[in-house]
Amino acid sequence: MTTKATTDSAANASAPAPETTDGTATAETADAPAPARAPHADLVAVLGRPHAATPEELGGKAARLDELTAAGLPVPPAFCLTTALFDVFLRESGLAAEIRAAEARGESALTVRESVLALDIPEPVARTILAAYEDLGRPRVAVRSSAPREDSAERSFAGQHDTVLDVSGDAALLDAVRVCWASLWSDRAAAYRAGDGPAGSIAVVVQEMVPADVSGVLFTVDPVGGRPNRLVVEACCGLGEGLVSGRVSSDFFVVDDRTLDVVEERVRYKVTKCAPLAPGRIGMTKVDAADRDAPCLTRDQLAALARIALEIRDTGGAEQDIEWAMHDGTLYLLQARPITTRPRPETSDGARSPYLPDLLERQPDAVRHGTLWSRMDIGEIFVGLMSPLGLSFARHYQDHVHGDCAAALGVRDTGDVGLHMGFFQGHVYLNISYTAYLLGQALPTRDQRHFTRRFVSEEVDLATYENPFGTFPGGLEDLLSTTHWLRATAGEMLVMKGRARDMAESRLYEFDRARRLDLTRMGRRELHAELGRYLDYFHDAHVGYMPYYINAFGFYGILTELCAKWLGAAGDNLQNRIKTDMSSLRTVASAQEIWSVAQAAKARPRVMEIIEAAPLDEVADRLRADPDGEAFWQSQMEPFLRANGTRGRQEMELTHQRWIDDPSYVFQMIRRYAADGFTADDIMGRSRARQEGDVRAVLKKLPLPRRTTIEGVISMYALCSELREATRMSMITSIWLVRNVVYEAGRRLVEEGVLHSLDEVAFLDFADVRRWLAGGLSAREAFPRAAIEERRRVHEYHNRLPEPPLTFVGEHDGTRAVRPVKDGARLDGLGSSPGRIVGRARIVEDLVWQADEFQAGEILVTRHTDASWTPLFAIAGGVVTDIGSMLSHSSIVSREFNVPSVVNTKYATQVINTGDMVMVDGDTGVVEVVEG
Repeated sequence: MTTKATTDSAANASAPAPETTDGTATAETADAPAPARAPHADLVAVLGRPHAATPEELGGKAARLDELTAAGLPVPPAFCLTTALFDVFLRESGLAAEIRAAEARGESALTVRESVLALDIPEPVARTILAAYEDLGRPRVAVRSSAPREDSAERSFAGQHDTVLDVSGDAALLDAVRVCWASLWSDRAAAYRAGDGPAGSIAVVVQEMVPADVSGVLFTVDPVGGRPNRLVVEACCGLGEGLVSGRVSSDFFVVDDRTLDVVEERVRYKVTKCAPLAPGRIGMTKVDAADRDAPCLTRDQLAALARIALEIRDTGGAEQDIEWAMHDGTLYLLQARPITTRPRPETSDGARSPYLPDLLERQPDAVRHGTLWSRMDIGEIFVGLMSPLGLSFARHYQDHVHGDCAAALGVRDTGDVGLHMGFFQGHVYLNISYTAYLLGQALPTRDQRHFTRRFVSEEVDLATYENPFGTFPGGLEDLLSTTHWLRATAGEMLVMKGRARDMAESRLYEFDRARRLDLTRMGRRELHAELGRYLDYFHDAHVGYMPYYINAFGFYGILTELCAKWLGAAGDNLQNRIKTDMSSLRTVASAQEIWSVAQAAKARPRVMEIIEAAPLDEVADRLRADPDGEAFWQSQMEPFLRANGTRGRQEMELTHQRWIDDPSYVFQMIRRYAADGFTADDIMGRSRARQEGDVRAVLKKLPLPRRTTIEGVISMYALCSELREATRMSMITSIWLVRNVVYEAGRRLVEEGVLHSLDEVAFLDFADVRRWLAGGLSAREAFPRAAIEERRRVHEYHNRLPEPPLTFVGEHDGTRAVRPVKDGARLDGLGSSPGRIVGRARIVEDLVWQADEFQAGEILVTRHTDASWTPLFAIAGGVVTDIGSMLSHSSIVSREFNVPSVVNTKYATQVINTGDMVMVDGDTGVVEVVEG
């Protein structure tokens, strides 16, 4: 499709009048004669005032805002460039006929869009737009599309057309209008209206920008459960775009629409917000410390918002989805649309019991109501809420890998893999009952209690628990299984060291190979083949790793039992002190290696200057562009990233970047380590000396046979632990490899308009990605928009719910609001690393954004940790988590650094505030706020 050249007069009309840097007119402009009436002034509607435009000409968004403004509701001043003005633009630019011809020929909507973006706006139309902007007072504005079918009761078109925020000045406004007009032909809008005929027309709303302190959405009906008389409010700091994109934490409130009382609330710790960073640039910044753990809205503000929402519902005649913002305590309405989907109870992952793909309905009642579920000690990679993509990848692991992992442990009958795991409210659970039943084939776990009690938190009373699957069959089956296990275990002892060496070498080979590849140059089938290679490696790495993990786990259990049996009261928590020196663990060594990199940076003033002064997301590029920085990068950063770069938080969650993808956290820790006056070797040296002294003193009291036995168990535990950590990097590297292909697929889906942004990769299903890469389906067939939106809806619902328990039997009602006592001064948890300390608390919600805030000696308080948190432990005075167990990451690493730790407090992040003076007793499991 060709682009018609513009005339000189049109080009001149598009050029802005002289402006100051803040977008206001200069004195020269202010003294100029008043402009004549705009040529098409009658095609611009000031919202809330009398005008001749029809609702169809205003578009759905503008028509609704027009009604709300006319009704006297608090809507920011705005005007609408009607569809009629858009039609004039097409006609006067010469595009109208060409677009009709292009659509008749079936040309790509993208071609039309590029043509619109390439054109200058004709002079009469540009003058009309700028005159309306002048009448508005030329403030900073938000420019939003408003298509005729947008925000209707039938179809919302939400997110299909573009919005440009924080626009200032004539030139920027004309550019933003052109972007919104062109979005009528975006691929995503074309896909959404597929089958509905030509694109039609579009209006644009130009609305005064609200520099929001707080923003959010309100639904006049529970959008998921459909509970009556419930208004659901989500609120975040800053602009609402952060909430829509899922990049910020939000508070959740439920208001009774009869009494306007708040009947449920969940106040989250809020670290980041979306805000204007520079004129025309929106991005992420930190929330002020004082606002982080405070509710976004007061009770009075919630009541006022609820009253306005009810008025909108009454005048609109339908349930409403309302976007709002608040600045300096004043409430503004930004948008209101009818809710287009009927609320229904959440069923995708089960409302009360874990979801078992294809098997839930086939289980007897005794199994469904008596199964023990746990997410304790099932690997740091599964910790926490997972995205739909992460959950679907976990299902791939369950279906294609987990059974072979069980076989690698010497289990002859691996059972039905569909029963091994369950998925509940966005979390992955292990079916402990079924796993214990299957592990009854192995001699060490013949007695199921040896396995089961390791996975039970205090929520479950094992005294009343009975395994609904019973015990594994005896007789011939038992003999065959025992023989098989003995043969497999003997074989494992012979090959375990060699396999670990092979896995370490293959990891480096696959890592180096992946860094040389350019996935963007591969065809879809080639990308599918590459994914197949990575999934094979993923399978082998997990199967190879599992025996080390379980054997270390088993020897630790034996050590615990022997300590309790032979040491009596002196053995309380002593198994943690008797552990061998594990400073060689990869997770702990990573902290020491960052420290070494920090010392190397300190020795190069220019390098340290770049690391400290540059924005985190620019540090890497600036180092590589500087001669000293490039030398530092090659000598220090490249070896570090090769050894540790595939680490990241919650590693089975494919949506999370790894250190090599985004080294911001590494640079944060370099800043911290370079600023502190001690080294990681100092900490580890003191820790080792104390632990070794404790071990010697206690073992000396034992008779020689018992001392020899414990030393032998410690030796086996040390060997298995070292091999586990040596091979763990292979496992997490395999996940990173898969992630690379998934995000390359996501990049292509964004280009095709199937996804609005890479953020939406989180709402894909991994099996769909594999099918699409294999060919045979178009992108829109493989990834229907309705399915993406449904997964988003369910994920957002899971994110609002309280954290589900670590363990439970049968069913758990996760919809109940958890409201711990806010002024409670004492929390009882699980003491997981001995010692007692008093220090200032620091709530850490977002590791990357807050690593620079954490001060040496502070008490780290968070929901849970994983391997990526380890460098922070080196400077922490103590550690407190909401969830965890004796073998969770926070417990193990706290013990390695000799840092007192209490886990599984459930409510620490809700009860404790940053700055509180807190006592942490890692022996008794007590945490007390001793000074607010």
